[in-house]
Amino acid sequence: MAEAVRHDKTARQLRLLSDALDSGRLGPVRRLVNTLSPAEIGNLLESLPPAKRTVVWGLVDAEDDGEVLVHVGDEVRESLLAEMDPDEIVAAVEDLDIDDLADLVEDLPGTVIDEVLKSMDRENRDRLEQVLSYPEDTAGRLMNPDVVTVRADTTVDVVLRYLRLRGELPEHTDHLYVVSRRHQYLGRIALSSLLTCEPTDPINKLVDGEQPAIDVDESANEVARQFSDHDWLSAPVVDDGNVLLGRITIDDVVDIIRDRAEHQALGAAGLDEDEDLFSPIRRAMRRRLIWLTINLATAFLAASVVGQFETTIEKVVALAVLMPIVAGMGGNAGTQVLALMVRGLALGQVGASNVGVLMWKEVRLALLNGLALGTLLGIIVWFWFDDLQLSLVIATALTLNMLFAATAGVMVPVTLKRLGFDPALASSIFLTTVTDVLGFFTFLGLATLVLLH
Repeated sequence: MAEAVRHDKTARQLRLLSDALDSGRLGPVRRLVNTLSPAEIGNLLESLPPAKRTVVWGLVDAEDDGEVLVHVGDEVRESLLAEMDPDEIVAAVEDLDIDDLADLVEDLPGTVIDEVLKSMDRENRDRLEQVLSYPEDTAGRLMNPDVVTVRADTTVDVVLRYLRLRGELPEHTDHLYVVSRRHQYLGRIALSSLLTCEPTDPINKLVDGEQPAIDVDESANEVARQFSDHDWLSAPVVDDGNVLLGRITIDDVVDIIRDRAEHQALGAAGLDEDEDLFSPIRRAMRRRLIWLTINLATAFLAASVVGQFETTIEKVVALAVLMPIVAGMGGNAGTQVLALMVRGLALGQVGASNVGVLMWKEVRLALLNGLALGTLLGIIVWFWFDDLQLSLVIATALTLNMLFAATAGVMVPVTLKRLGFDPALASSIFLTTVTDVLGFFTFLGLATLVLLH
């Protein structure tokens, strides 16, 4: 429901913005844009064709430029950076949080990176280099090293005086982290506890040691799973020696979850989640043509199977009418299983311990659905063509192909995962090949045996 409301709001904003742009009145456009959050501005920019995007980008408040760049895809970010001179880029990104700057820095021109590093103090420069030293899609790359730490051997009064002297807390600070003399993570203390306890209470009596720290090498998907499972707003990140390195906050995790959902949705069609909606035709063609060529090759494989039964089809013309039903139903059934498996693999819910159970469940379900739909289809074909044998053939072929589809729906993504490939990206090609080839072979093979002998 919330997602639908957000989409309606974006569509409404886009309509108002387009109307204002078409009228040539930039004042209303500027006012509308600068009432939005950086994330909303980023979403609108991705929804605009290049010409209008350039106009709107020029009207965004300079203070928001950096945050907007964080909230757009790689291709759109590239086009926006191309509209800025080096000084503008430096001014836009120099005040970003370290974790956000780490996301952007590799997209910046080399000369700009040098200027950004020169504008930073030694401490923040070291923090940025530390974050960039970790691989992408790991906790180390997601974390913000700017954390507030306290010692266990102090009192509430001392900590409160320290916070007043500090003057400003990092965004999304809900806990302070308690560390040892060697900066090892001991636990956390909620800000609400500090405000409600006696000033003389020792910190070591208030430490919450229940929340485990996240290992710096943990994958981004695992980080998202832990946040989801435990309803965390933030979590500490440590190295192998339990030394506190930084923290991850819920806003970064929301981005991971959204990116993962987009990857699964677009990856199944061979598209990149960072692809610009209005990317140049040549670039879009180059990317999609590879995927479509692979699909063409698998289509030829299915066609070659059909070609082996050319004589059968010539003698029983009804087979040509009914063939797509068997393959299509198998493909649909397999897609349902595939969607569940890809999601389960992404969430860590599917592994070697339960694949066999899942396979048995899906095979039984496919058999029941196949028998039900096969019977219905057989009755329809019997009345349509007045041919009992043909109806039995297609009912049997449909049931068998749904079994093949269920098996492929489980095994294809699991096998690709074990081989190190992305199941969300490649599974659908193999599934379609299985359901088409085996669907045609089963139907036409049975027809040859039953109807022509």
